[in-house]
Amino acid sequence: MHVTLSDLFGILGVIVIIIAYTLLQFEKMDAKDLGFSVLNTLGAFLIIISLLYNWNLSSFLMESTWIVISIYGIIKYYKGKKKGEDAV
Repeated sequence: MHVTLSDLFGILGVIVIIIAYTLLQFEKMDAKDLGFSVLNTLGAFLIIISLLYNWNLSSFLMESTWIVISIYGIIKYYKGKKKGEDAV
Protein backbone atom coordinates (compact mmCIF):
# COMPACT_ATOMS: atom_id res chain seq x y z
CA MET A 1 0.00 0.00 0.00
CA HIS A 2 1.36 3.38 -1.03
CA VAL A 3 0.55 6.24 1.34
CA THR A 4 0.52 9.64 -0.34
CA LEU A 5 0.82 13.10 1.18
CA SER A 6 -2.93 13.58 0.75
CA ASP A 7 -3.50 10.31 2.63
CA LEU A 8 -1.35 11.63 5.47
CA PHE A 9 -3.44 14.82 5.63
CA GLY A 10 -6.60 12.71 5.85
CA ILE A 11 -5.15 10.40 8.49
CA LEU A 12 -3.98 13.37 10.55
CA GLY A 13 -7.46 14.89 10.26
CA VAL A 14 -9.05 11.68 11.52
CA ILE A 15 -6.60 11.54 14.43
CA VAL A 16 -7.39 15.15 15.40
CA ILE A 17 -11.14 14.50 15.40
CA ILE A 18 -10.69 11.28 17.38
CA ILE A 19 -8.54 13.13 19.93
CA ALA A 20 -11.23 15.80 20.35
CA TYR A 21 -13.95 13.19 20.80
CA THR A 22 -11.84 11.13 23.20
CA LEU A 23 -11.09 14.20 25.33
CA LEU A 24 -14.81 14.95 25.40
CA GLN A 25 -15.73 11.42 26.48
CA PHE A 26 -13.05 11.35 29.19
CA GLU A 27 -14.37 14.72 30.41
CA LYS A 28 -11.02 16.41 29.81
CA MET A 29 -12.77 18.84 27.48
CA ASP A 30 -16.27 20.25 27.32
CA ALA A 31 -18.29 20.46 24.12
CA LYS A 32 -18.60 24.22 24.75
CA ASP A 33 -14.82 24.67 24.94
CA LEU A 34 -13.22 26.60 22.12
CA GLY A 35 -10.63 23.85 21.73
CA PHE A 36 -13.27 21.23 20.93
CA SER A 37 -14.68 23.24 18.02
CA VAL A 38 -11.21 24.23 16.79
CA LEU A 39 -9.98 20.62 16.81
CA ASN A 40 -13.08 19.48 14.92
CA THR A 41 -12.69 22.26 12.36
CA LEU A 42 -9.02 21.46 11.87
CA GLY A 43 -9.63 17.74 11.57
CA ALA A 44 -12.43 18.14 9.04
CA PHE A 45 -10.35 20.65 7.04
CA LEU A 46 -7.44 18.20 6.84
CA ILE A 47 -9.77 15.44 5.68
CA ILE A 48 -11.19 17.75 3.00
CA ILE A 49 -7.65 18.42 1.76
CA SER A 50 -7.21 14.68 1.29
CA LEU A 51 -10.56 14.49 -0.49
CA LEU A 52 -9.41 17.01 -3.07
CA TYR A 53 -6.99 14.33 -4.28
CA ASN A 54 -9.17 11.26 -3.70
CA TRP A 55 -12.69 12.58 -4.25
CA ASN A 56 -15.63 11.13 -2.36
CA LEU A 57 -18.80 13.22 -2.42
CA SER A 58 -20.43 11.74 0.66
CA SER A 59 -17.26 12.26 2.75
CA PHE A 60 -16.94 15.80 1.43
CA LEU A 61 -20.54 16.57 2.44
CA MET A 62 -19.94 15.10 5.89
CA GLU A 63 -16.73 17.03 6.52
CA SER A 64 -18.14 20.28 5.11
CA THR A 65 -21.10 19.96 7.46
CA TRP A 66 -18.70 19.18 10.33
CA ILE A 67 -16.79 22.41 9.56
CA VAL A 68 -19.96 24.53 9.41
CA ILE A 69 -21.22 23.18 12.73
CA SER A 70 -17.80 23.63 14.35
CA ILE A 71 -17.50 27.19 13.09
CA TYR A 72 -20.93 27.84 14.61
CA GLY A 73 -19.50 26.53 17.90
CA ILE A 74 -16.51 28.89 17.61
CA ILE A 75 -18.77 31.87 16.92
CA LYS A 76 -21.05 30.89 19.80
CA TYR A 77 -18.03 30.62 22.11
CA TYR A 78 -16.84 34.13 21.26
CA LYS A 79 -20.34 35.61 21.52
CA GLY A 80 -20.70 34.06 24.98
CA LYS A 81 -17.28 35.30 26.00
CA LYS A 82 -18.14 38.81 24.80
CA LYS A 83 -21.38 38.78 26.82
CA GLY A 84 -19.45 37.65 29.89
CA GLU A 85 -16.93 40.47 29.48
CA ASP A 86 -19.70 43.05 29.05
CA ALA A 87 -21.27 41.95 32.34
CA VAL A 88 -18.07 42.65 34.29
